[in-house]
Amino acid sequence: MASILSCLNGACNLLTITTTHSPATDLGYLLHKNPASFQTAKMPFGQAHVFFPDASDDRCTAAVLLDVDPVALVRRSDGGSLRQYVNDRPYVASSLMSVALARLFGTAMGGRSKERPELAATEIPLEARIPVIAARGDDALLDRLFGPLGYEVEATRLPLDETFPS
Repeated sequence: MASILSCLNGACNLLTITTTHSPATDLGYLLHKNPASFQTAKMPFGQAHVFFPDASDDRCTAAVLLDVDPVALVRRSDGGSLRQYVNDRPYVASSLMSVALARLFGTAMGGRSKERPELAATEIPLEARIPVIAARGDDALLDRLFGPLGYEVEATRLPLDETFPS
């Protein structure tokens, strides 16, 4: 519960995957997760949580909430400069989210569903949202990365400090 409260204060990152496929709760079969349960996995850098804030026949959303412990990150690395403690890793999706996804959805990434094999072969509408992602470079970087894969990217650049936009 403390992890979720810290996320409400902005100290975590989030990924949501939503479908309107009917029945939408089939998303649970694809991800190998029960929409009625809450799952937490301990990670070397904090905790990852999977839950379904919306699970009905019309719409289903799976959420991955990554609670990064910046102190644990520093303890695992060599050195201990202040720069290691002060960074954006707890607040933005990064390679840490990739590690969590592989751990949480490793079976699903194989493209199989034991209970519903026909579902894994069905094309269903999915929308993935990542509220904040670290993307250094120009605004077109995300389009160049995800466009060739068939994704439509909508991004808004946020200033780190409105007083000092540079």
